[in-house]
Amino acid sequence: MRIINLHPGRRGARLLAAAPFVTVVVLYLIASAIRLAANPDDRLLPSIGKMVAAVKLMAFTQDMATGDYLMVSDTLASLQRLGEGLAIAISIAFVVGIAVGMVPYLRRMFVPFIAAFSMVPPLAILPILFIVAGIGEAAKVTLIVIGTAPYMIRDLFMRVEEMPKAQLIKAQTLGASSWQIALRVVVPQMLPRLIDSLRLSLGPAWIYLISAEAIAAQDGLGYRIFLVRRYFAMDIIIPYVLWITLLAFLFDILLRLLQRIAFPWFAGAKSQ
Repeated sequence: MRIINLHPGRRGARLLAAAPFVTVVVLYLIASAIRLAANPDDRLLPSIGKMVAAVKLMAFTQDMATGDYLMVSDTLASLQRLGEGLAIAISIAFVVGIAVGMVPYLRRMFVPFIAAFSMVPPLAILPILFIVAGIGEAAKVTLIVIGTAPYMIRDLFMRVEEMPKAQLIKAQTLGASSWQIALRVVVPQMLPRLIDSLRLSLGPAWIYLISAEAIAAQDGLGYRIFLVRRYFAMDIIIPYVLWITLLAFLFDILLRLLQRIAFPWFAGAKSQ
């Protein structure tokens, strides 16, 4: 039996999926115990107890200056910026991606420009955004849009180009106009693919958000991480990083669930 034909059972798959996480946690606990044994005041690898106490302070204790629960307010601020940026990016990518993929003149005109623009490092133009748009919310949201929309546009118009030509020919044979082909043939097939593209863009979107908040913000998860780093507060930084990771992971699960419920035919085709 070749190894490529061996598949774990349901229980084995769960154990295999959990193994890397358990390994990382065990290694951290060992390294933390060693460092704290040598220096009880060590801040690099705080104990689980210290991190739990820090989370209680940040998430469940009101800040004396503002009256807010800092971790909650930071999360809400970051999610608002992320949601606004991704919503704009999705809207632009869906319209432009389908239009460029369907219309040869638009494809010839915009594909080289989109390809070149997508190669510009978004973080490199962050100072320009702050100069042009100021240090308010607009610059942070714009950075997410610039960082994610070009990739999603390229992904979508390539998916449109990969559609079977026979479908488009049959639709034209039946008398469908370009608008009807777009709305009844192309759009229904691109919607689940847009979800895949969004899932792949979540990681970069978080990077751009945290970077923007670290430079110019008064709240947000990235702002808080870079604020407390000057105090070497790893007991706060590590839980914040884990919380960001958990949020991104939950978003990915929700998007997969949405795709499975809304487009069961697409999920079935991928599993074949």
